[in-house]
Amino acid sequence: MTTDPSQDLDRRLEAILMVLDEPQPVIALATALGAPVPAVRQTIERLVADFDGTAPGSVRRGFELREVGGGWRIYVRAEHDEVVRDFVLTQSPTKLSQAALETLAVIAYKQPISRGSIASIRAVNVDSVVRTLLGRGLITEAFTDSETGAIHYETTPLLLTQLGINSIEELPAISPLLPDGADGFDDAAALR
Repeated sequence: MTTDPSQDLDRRLEAILMVLDEPQPVIALATALGAPVPAVRQTIERLVADFDGTAPGSVRRGFELREVGGGWRIYVRAEHDEVVRDFVLTQSPTKLSQAALETLAVIAYKQPISRGSIASIRAVNVDSVVRTLLGRGLITEAFTDSETGAIHYETTPLLLTQLGINSIEELPAISPLLPDGADGFDDAAALR
């Protein structure tokens, strides 16, 4: 049984699109797939038509392939935002992990902030944690940097509600909690 090369490219691109956290330009997608840019552009056009239900034999899906900030990513269709938000907030009542709380604190105090900056502050990969916080509606995409393409995140009114405060300015100051170095630093001593 032989497979149609264009269908194979479609499925491989779909697989990559399913795990993207940030929109990716066609060139980056073509590089990841080891495919020519024009072929990837055609594949994107086919997938958009397929997901939108405009391709022969297809039905409109609850998600769409959309170009945002010069890159492509799969998004929930706007008409389903409310049901997805309700599901995430009511069906996933688990508490946030320590990593999620730390990442949320970094975003709250440094917003708007890019994922790369968050990762450099925390010194760990924060991709899945950011996805969790987005899914819970505690953070949102503030803007995309036009030069770097990096998405910057900020907290949402839902976080303020959950914390019982009216504005982010009501967060406690963190400087009193940070070491001032007067007594030395344990980490520095361990490095000697």
